[in-house]
Amino acid sequence: MTMMKTSLALAAALLPLLAGAQDAQIESKVAALMRRMTVAEKVGQLHQISGSLNTGPASGEDARTQADIRSGKVGSMLNVKGVADTCAMQALALQSRLHIPLLFGQDVIHGYHTVFPVPLGESASWDMEAIEQSARIAAREASAAGIHWTFAPMVDIARDPRWGRVMEGAGEDAFLGSAIARARVHGFQGKRLGATDAVMATAKHFAAYGAAIAGRDYNAVDMSQQQLFEVYLPPFKAALDAGAATFMNSFNTLNGVPATGNSFLQRDVLKGRWNFKGFVVSDWGSVREMVAHGYAADLADASVKAINAGSDMDMESYAHLNHLEQSIKSGKVKMKTLDDAVRRILYKKFELGLFDDPYRFADAAREKAVLADPSHRAVALDVAQKSLVLLKNQGGTLPLSRDAQRIAVIGPLADAQRDLEGGWVVEGDRARVVSILEGIRDHAGKAQVSYAQACGAGCTGTEGFAEAVATAAMADVVVLAVGETWDLSGEAKSRTDITLPGHQEQLFAALKATGKPVVVVMLAGRPLVFNTIADQADAIVYAWFPGSEGGNAVANVLFGDYNPSGKLPITFPRSVGQIPLSYAQPSTGRPVTDEKDVVYKSGYIDSVNSPRYAFGHGLSYTTFKYSGLTISSAEMSPSQKVTLSFDLANTGKAEGTEIVQLYLRDMVASVARPMKELKGFQKIHLRPGEQRRVSFTIDRELLSFFNSQLVWGAEAGDFKLMVGGASDDIRLEGALKLLR
Repeated sequence: MTMMKTSLALAAALLPLLAGAQDAQIESKVAALMRRMTVAEKVGQLHQISGSLNTGPASGEDARTQADIRSGKVGSMLNVKGVADTCAMQALALQSRLHIPLLFGQDVIHGYHTVFPVPLGESASWDMEAIEQSARIAAREASAAGIHWTFAPMVDIARDPRWGRVMEGAGEDAFLGSAIARARVHGFQGKRLGATDAVMATAKHFAAYGAAIAGRDYNAVDMSQQQLFEVYLPPFKAALDAGAATFMNSFNTLNGVPATGNSFLQRDVLKGRWNFKGFVVSDWGSVREMVAHGYAADLADASVKAINAGSDMDMESYAHLNHLEQSIKSGKVKMKTLDDAVRRILYKKFELGLFDDPYRFADAAREKAVLADPSHRAVALDVAQKSLVLLKNQGGTLPLSRDAQRIAVIGPLADAQRDLEGGWVVEGDRARVVSILEGIRDHAGKAQVSYAQACGAGCTGTEGFAEAVATAAMADVVVLAVGETWDLSGEAKSRTDITLPGHQEQLFAALKATGKPVVVVMLAGRPLVFNTIADQADAIVYAWFPGSEGGNAVANVLFGDYNPSGKLPITFPRSVGQIPLSYAQPSTGRPVTDEKDVVYKSGYIDSVNSPRYAFGHGLSYTTFKYSGLTISSAEMSPSQKVTLSFDLANTGKAEGTEIVQLYLRDMVASVARPMKELKGFQKIHLRPGEQRRVSFTIDRELLSFFNSQLVWGAEAGDFKLMVGGASDDIRLEGALKLLR
């Protein structure tokens, strides 16, 4: 045993040395190749184009593109997928003078062939192992189809659900978002880059895209640097620390400067302070869009500003391809700057092993086997179940009984398939998507299931309401499936009105008027406003867009085969007027402490000021008791650690999982701090009657923040420590003093 421990310790000690030797070897190969490259060939490595028109047989439309690839003027392609097409494009690249292989990228956001819940939905699981596993399967499937690189994860913090791309992220909180960023990067990239079951990850969109003014996609962002570093940058740093191979810049301006041309973000922070060694790719056409921003005079000027600011690869603007060589000759861009960008890209191609075997990711037999792997569906079901959030369960309406009761399944989304997948579906098998109706029928046992659609997608008419009401009247319980269709959330899907589309709340009111219990299952890629349903529904399950196995996941929760444990990763407002809204708000000089007293207070006079559902909210079919809080020391020096502990007991009749959450408040600081900040969470599974001692370690790092001078550190003083089941459900509180 001693010898084994010694061997393991030696191996661990050698790993950094071996990695360093590999780095040096790759750097040497890159340098040797670059000495042979012309300026035009170097520029070609910075040019990325879409393959949407360039797969399959040659045509007049793609003749120029194919000629560019053969002459070494293209370094990467996106939207080319499948072994046959990636091989065809790679073969063209290998006809170039230096035989430099292409990188193939794709928006693999929440699955490739097997579709998992949209990222915001997955984030509601608060389950890092499950999130990592879904990314692992997505990488396995995508890489088997010849893809080297995914444009994910999106790690933008977003607190405005009018922004459609909130669907792609992890919600509103930097602490939770950072944990999820790490999990997704690890899942996509596996144990090492170069493995044929892994893909390069991209942390996007750098930076602050989630704070677009008014929630309008592509819009400007204006914020203090303190807020930038405190809230919006931490998930990017977490992704970098997890080894993210690439970063993608964003469409927005940040304090007046487009992110694509923002030297502060890309040179000073990312490649300077953070020492990022990978490369930066622009978002689609974002180099060109600096002209529309009024920041660049023309495409040539945009190319200069982008590369000088640290944006290495140009996606679909043709700016570098058409103008960068001339900018090098004129001295507007230094050769050192060009070489740095090219070196970063070539390094990744060597690291992936593409120079040794350009087709190593392209194996038709492997592609067929991996995409047909049945274990992937099982994981999709597990992740979907963990993502569902039980928002309300009046009088124990759920779980449903399988006895000989009559269940009416109603709604425009009850038998939908495409809408369960959400946006950014690359290669999904729509015929195998399990609808909510199908899932309920398959799980209903002796119960009788009837169905009425009531209205079509968007529920723009009421013609089918009478049939739906009649169906409900004959049932013992109604399951109503409503929400957004898949194309109402995602990129370019900003909405001023995030209430339920069409007549869906009217449909609910008509069904509720029958006197039958109504269970609402809601599909969406963002928080919606649904006050009538929130007030009057007997139970509400927020299903997000749950993916290929969504119907089975919903059915398992409705019938109690799976006890829901999901918690909201983002605040649900009562109205658009409350947006942007987050639990992590600083106090004002006139806070609202009593909803009955808002006179000359920082609150609305025409609405309750609390959210409809708070960050961290989510119910279970059992109950949990928190008790016995202890803190190992009431005072802590900067070099010490303390332990907060408490007892968690399952006081109900069902097994269940509670996501316990640790919050703190810095009571007095040089910068006004939020009234609550998430600083820890754990998923605890307990049998009925079981109790467990739960502990969190608190150190100086956990108490630290960026002050107004952007200095990271903790300040001496008093802290309130809080634990509970949600940001508005604090069960236990304690105090801690940090000494000087």
